[in-house]
Amino acid sequence: MPDSTPVIIGVGQYSERVGEPGYAALSYMDLAGRALAAAIADSGASGDVAKAIDTLAAIRAFEMSRPDRTPPFGAANNVPRAIASRVGANPARAILTTTGGQTNQQLVGEFAQAIAAGTSQCAVIAGSEAISTVLALSAKGEKPDWSEEVAGDFEDQGFGVEDLLEPALFAHGASGAIPLYALAENARRAKLGMSLEDYRLEIGKLFAPFTKVAAANPHSAAPVERTAEELATITDRNRIVAEPYPRMTVARDQVNQAAAIIVASAGLARALGVPEDKWVHIHAVTAATELKLSQRPDLAANPASLASVDAALARAGKGMADINYIDFYSCFAIPVFNQCDHFGLSVDDPRGLTLTGGLPFFGGAGNNYSAHAIAEAVQRVRADRGSFALVGANGGWMSKYATGIYSTDPADWNANDRFAKLPKATDAVPVSAAPFDRATVETYTINRSPKGDAAIFIGRNAAGERVCGNADLTDPATAAAFEGGAPFGMQLAVVQDERGRNVGRVV
Repeated sequence: MPDSTPVIIGVGQYSERVGEPGYAALSYMDLAGRALAAAIADSGASGDVAKAIDTLAAIRAFEMSRPDRTPPFGAANNVPRAIASRVGANPARAILTTTGGQTNQQLVGEFAQAIAAGTSQCAVIAGSEAISTVLALSAKGEKPDWSEEVAGDFEDQGFGVEDLLEPALFAHGASGAIPLYALAENARRAKLGMSLEDYRLEIGKLFAPFTKVAAANPHSAAPVERTAEELATITDRNRIVAEPYPRMTVARDQVNQAAAIIVASAGLARALGVPEDKWVHIHAVTAATELKLSQRPDLAANPASLASVDAALARAGKGMADINYIDFYSCFAIPVFNQCDHFGLSVDDPRGLTLTGGLPFFGGAGNNYSAHAIAEAVQRVRADRGSFALVGANGGWMSKYATGIYSTDPADWNANDRFAKLPKATDAVPVSAAPFDRATVETYTINRSPKGDAAIFIGRNAAGERVCGNADLTDPATAAAFEGGAPFGMQLAVVQDERGRNVGRVV
């Protein structure tokens, strides 16, 4: 095997739950440092892995992922070098990544490509979330100082959220992941002709097997096994957050979790004394970017994610039937449903569709969840030699996707063509920002909150352009249509209110 062949030599995870024995209320930097230390130990190297690291990419924590947010307890001025310092590493290249749950999986491909090209020898991807600790300490009025000054240069790749911005939808109340995914989820429900109650049960059937995996995972934020009926039944504890989602079926961001991945050249792995039974080969990584939600021809579909998985399988020379272990990104049901629909997979596929327990149950560790999935995939294929694992990582509102395929079987990197970025679709639906007086509803959601309910719709104006607005729930006919769960295809008469928002009533 050529010395330039990239291999994963170590993976590590670290977690803590508020109030449990050993809980230390660790900062972002300390959590990530412990995960990286675990990855170094996992490699089984006899040499000094930390000193060999030439590249370290820090995945942005959630509270560092938007220009308008700052970590409430502060953070390091140089996040990647702060993490590196926890293990005594001093990489030549330090990176603070862009925002997106696909980033860590994509970086595995980018770093593998750099190693195969000889421009790197040992690269690390590390990230963490401490949201649960932040909330717990804030509730007690405590405010520790997590800031630190770390010398050295680093590449700040920026927030990378430009392709995620949907100003019109944001202005009408779809300003976060939950309502934006709910809009896509209801579009899929409309295609299937299912009622809200029946569709919630379908979500429950999808996610009940995930809870079994989460219940057995020591790093899970919510290690409780639940039935499909429990997940689908609306209660005070399982209230609707945005139709059709009960609270238990959306990504759980209140976690204290960290994960790290070490990719090295085969030559360096040998020199460091990493046993070959620890090596995991990277057979393919593909990355794809989707159109904005409002531009997608089919609001329920995510063809970029499907193209990413298809391309990775093709490059690895495998079909889905050849994959032994699967982790599809599961912040909400629809990214998983899209893969199931495309590949003809059952929600109770005997292989399972998650390796961690999924984001609603294992935990949605911000942009770093899929590092945990990759860590689990590495451990699975090491224990089942010759098997193959697939990890699908999602960012934004099904906006970006990256797929990785792993095995202990060797992968030939001589041509350095196992990482690919796919072209973006060009069939965007025109979106209009001009006032309109009629719209046909394509999809909708209703945000439920203590401050009141807000119905948001996406539809087409008379010219066939995409538009969005709010449904007037004070109007009995409109409320009946939207609360009843089937406003699809209905005509709305639309006016602009004093704030410039589009408000529609059923004609």
